[in-house]
Amino acid sequence: MPDTSNPPAPNTATAGTRHAATEPAPASMALAGRSLLGGLLMGIANVVPGISGGAMLLLMGVYKAFLDGLADLTSLRWRSLSAWLVVAVVGFGALTSIAFLAGPMKWLLVEYRFEVYSVLIGMRLGVIPTVWHLSGGRRGATRGLWIGMGVGVVLTSLAAIFKYNPDIIGTAGTSPGMLFFGGLIAASATILPGLDGSYLLMLLGQYVPVLGAIDRFKDGVLARDLTAISAELWTLVPFGMGAAIGIAGVAVLLRWLFKRYQAPTFGLLLGVLMGAFIGLYPFANYVQPAVGDVIKGMTVTAENLASIDKDDWKLKFYAPTLLQGGISLALIIAGLVAARLLARLDPEERQVH
Repeated sequence: MPDTSNPPAPNTATAGTRHAATEPAPASMALAGRSLLGGLLMGIANVVPGISGGAMLLLMGVYKAFLDGLADLTSLRWRSLSAWLVVAVVGFGALTSIAFLAGPMKWLLVEYRFEVYSVLIGMRLGVIPTVWHLSGGRRGATRGLWIGMGVGVVLTSLAAIFKYNPDIIGTAGTSPGMLFFGGLIAASATILPGLDGSYLLMLLGQYVPVLGAIDRFKDGVLARDLTAISAELWTLVPFGMGAAIGIAGVAVLLRWLFKRYQAPTFGLLLGVLMGAFIGLYPFANYVQPAVGDVIKGMTVTAENLASIDKDDWKLKFYAPTLLQGGISLALIIAGLVAARLLARLDPEERQVH
């Protein structure tokens, strides 16, 4: 039975997009600008493990418009020009970020882990008020919302435990089938605020191969090297096919859930946002493997030790010093403030301030 007791959220991104076709040009330009920034942030999120692409779209107030546009595109319906515009602009921004920031963001994550993860914790905290507002706030806090929240916390906590288990991460090889499955699962998770496709790619052992293929494909395009481009297509084509199917399927499912089970769905999103903090513990060092260790299904030898990338090394957690704790706290606050400032770009958010 549909959850008919849940009051509709009064201020959602969908409400703003229904009338976008008749809005004046400045409003349409603002929507396009928020969509572009959301897409750029979503692309970065898809490169960096620990941050959710869907959460970035929530911050910019275009999440539900993006879902509506994807669902319409999948069903070949034309309900809202603005929703299609959001999908196109978000997609352009995300692809741009992924193409040009894959290398730099990967380097930052490895070399400045606790600083980057502290900012991500703050940004994740900044998303929670946005989701709470979309759920209807106190009026939407039904039993269904709390149950959904509990389920979300449990699921995301389990994902974080698996992420840091060296016996589970990356034991599967890279094949067209695994790349397709990785794209399917990772793209599906990317659409859900709080879940992170990079998490799941790391679990499947496909994160490094895919990120490396994107970087080499970009270099091949810039150098006009057809041999280099074609070599990476064996990785990117099956991954991209899985990602396209995953995004389209989850968009249709989420729109259906939002219409029929709004409170539990928003509760699930809140739960996965909060549970994800377990996987964002910032204080850890990459430890160089020893001969005989197994890294992503490969036994380390004296011959291949030097060729193993640092981001493939195992993590060792540690307690921070007082100075590190202070820096981390400052960066968390900075990330939180940045997230709330970004959220204020959404006119629906500004109405409640």
